[in-house]
Amino acid sequence: MTKRPLVLIAAGGTGGHMFPAQALAEVMLARGWRVVLSTDARGARYAGSFPDAVRIDQVRAATFARGGLAAKLKVPLVLAAGFLRASFGMVLDRPQVVVGFGGYPSVPALLAAFLLRIPRMIHEQNGVLGRVNEVFARRVNKIACGTWPTQMPAGIVAEFTGNPVRAAVLERAGAGYIPPGDYPMDILVIGGSQGARILSDIVPAAIAALPEPVKRNINVAHQARAEDIDRVVAAYNAGGVSAEIAPFFADIPRRLSECQLVISRAGASSVADISVIGRPSILVPYAAAAGNHQAANARMLSGADAAVVFPESQLSPEALRDTLLSILTNPKAAEAMARGALSAGRADAANHLADMVESLGRKETP
Repeated sequence: MTKRPLVLIAAGGTGGHMFPAQALAEVMLARGWRVVLSTDARGARYAGSFPDAVRIDQVRAATFARGGLAAKLKVPLVLAAGFLRASFGMVLDRPQVVVGFGGYPSVPALLAAFLLRIPRMIHEQNGVLGRVNEVFARRVNKIACGTWPTQMPAGIVAEFTGNPVRAAVLERAGAGYIPPGDYPMDILVIGGSQGARILSDIVPAAIAALPEPVKRNINVAHQARAEDIDRVVAAYNAGGVSAEIAPFFADIPRRLSECQLVISRAGASSVADISVIGRPSILVPYAAAAGNHQAANARMLSGADAAVVFPESQLSPEALRDTLLSILTNPKAAEAMARGALSAGRADAANHLADMVESLGRKETP
């Protein structure tokens, strides 16, 4: 009996890497492939949402970006141990293709695939290559981009696939949009899995300063850091704004599909979710993001006239209030922004990425 082809997916320990990796795993399983996920202990925390058929291979990984001198000195040894484990596993059960999604946990698998001459590719979620993907950009057969345009080293050609989104987002892709008007309106405020402090500082004051005829119709769902929740609740209460505040919302796809406007950081996954569902947004890129990649991510939506982008240095309650008012009192403009978001989205990203994997896999088949 012929063994089904194997794809090894290597991803780092953050949701930004793991969510698109999960989406690809789901599609590859549906296409009859076997799937192995190579990740570290941090990434394994997200593995519980992967299909049961995915085999988890936990490797040790480390980064020079964290820890003191002693920790940094151990990084080469930790990565070497991970490389040996990954190489041994690939010799025993050779993958047709290895796909890296970035993060230091993807280093052992990509390095082993490079030395064993196994077809390999990387997927970059952001508009700027992450450190690991930049290192391997010239050592892989294909590069897929989740954001367009993505800055590439000279001479490197990449393919725009979009960022694969979770099944719960796909279920609401292109959901009908109800533009703002003189009736209840939902505003969703998100800033990553644990909220963003600058949004907690600015957004409540901006919404509270809206004219009463507009403000009375607004319901806010605001994701805030646990340590900020009390003051955010107090700010909304003082401003007479109806608001639900929590450190994490498990039903973001539903809330996105039902809201009139999103205020968000510009993480790759957030931008992908907003574009696939199709909603107007106000984006505040994280200024300290490596390579300013969130600003690059935001350009995909702003370039489609689907988002207003505020650099952190320009965000104030007054400026945000004025922007909110211009969107919430102009339903035709809000509808145009929603259509623009949809035009930038790639609901078929996971299938596009799977096509690239299978194309590489055919080259490996004897």
